Amino acid sequence: MTHPLVEKTRAAGVVGAGGAGFPTHVKIDAKADTVLINGASCEPLLCSDIHLMETRSDDIIKGLGLVMDAVGAEKGMIGIKAKHQNAVAILEQKVADAGLTGGRNISVFKMKDFYPGGDEHVLVNEATGRIVPQGGIPLEVGVVVSNSESVFNMSQAMEDKPVTHRTLNVAGEVMKPIVVRVPVGTPVSHVLKLAGGVRRPDGKVIDGGPMMGRVLDDPEKAFVTKTTSGLIVLPAEHNVIRGKVTDINQLMRVTRLACCQCSLCTDLCPRFQLGHNLHPHLIMRSLALPVDHPIKQQALLCSECGICEKWACPMQISPREVNRAIKQQLKIRPKDVGGEDLGRHPYTDYRRVPVKRLLGKLDLLAYDVHPEPVIDPAQPGVVGLYLRQHIGAPSTPVVSVGDAVACGQVVAEIPEKALGARIHASISGKVIAVDSEKILVKKENGNV
Repeated sequence: MTHPLVEKTRAAGVVGAGGAGFPTHVKIDAKADTVLINGASCEPLLCSDIHLMETRSDDIIKGLGLVMDAVGAEKGMIGIKAKHQNAVAILEQKVADAGLTGGRNISVFKMKDFYPGGDEHVLVNEATGRIVPQGGIPLEVGVVVSNSESVFNMSQAMEDKPVTHRTLNVAGEVMKPIVVRVPVGTPVSHVLKLAGGVRRPDGKVIDGGPMMGRVLDDPEKAFVTKTTSGLIVLPAEHNVIRGKVTDINQLMRVTRLACCQCSLCTDLCPRFQLGHNLHPHLIMRSLALPVDHPIKQQALLCSECGICEKWACPMQISPREVNRAIKQQLKIRPKDVGGEDLGRHPYTDYRRVPVKRLLGKLDLLAYDVHPEPVIDPAQPGVVGLYLRQHIGAPSTPVVSVGDAVACGQVVAEIPEKALGARIHASISGKVIAVDSEKILVKKENGNV
């Protein structure tokens, strides 16, 4: 019999808030012996998970218990970096409260401060000692991994509260680094104003972290999604920005000329260290081969963490971007990539990338400051609700221009027999636009 949490989560539109956006009701409709909360705050400069675990720990632990019950898990773990001492202390105190945990076996797993500690394959191995097979998912080794905000949203879903808000932080070239909870669909420009505005006119905005986030083409036309964990503003000439806006064709040409086959990208690749058949340096050497060549197929195993690009490569090329381009052309599943599991590399513990040193190499140390929480932020006059904020098919609008909607009302449904997630109005107002990309809702007396 399906656990009530599965249907409640589906109805509430919960997706993986860590960035992937996988519909959570599908993930938890399974059986596992362990549930692992990913609160590792993987990317440098991002800290919304930590803020949520400090301020809404009761809800997170409640949500963890609900997921454990849904999947039949005997053990629950909260993965968090030991450096976040305040959050760790709060969580440890809460899990010691049998009344809050319901007597379940729940513990706090304290991690070292390395990148990418929040990669779910890496986290599962660190916390449980198990290795997720290449091209596989944690469920294959009996583990369900869920981001801390996703777990919080599930606890809210059991109270019939849909996903209407998102916690994120703003860092970089802004007047006041902040962490804030805003309606899903809030204009990025509005969030930046909450941070006092951008300090320099040439600032570029990254949605996400400096390693895996994407540069927004036009922040004035962009909106916060369910997976927006942070916004980082950097100068246009900053090395992090340049690496994200280089034309892929130019990058391919440079790679063919510059790759020296030192193999550092492979040696330091977190997935290679877990024994996966991923050798980025061989892929870089094989660009002239057909796209379905077995060596190029290895690109499907890349997590796109960016260590190869931002940390390992002495020639300043980007195996990550090359792998991403190859992925878009391949027609097979990661599961079908050949090669035997090599086992965890014996040097893994010595090849970790310390976050502080990574920040230094990226020239981001000046932005590594504690953000100020914004209590009761000004609400946006209009929200833009993207129909694709998740893995799977875009949601289907169920409202029309001119309709009045209330906060929490369903405005887009999951297409029949498709993987997807519901979308709800995040403010009360009137629908002013519906197209193939998004739904715009304008608050009464709000400005567009």
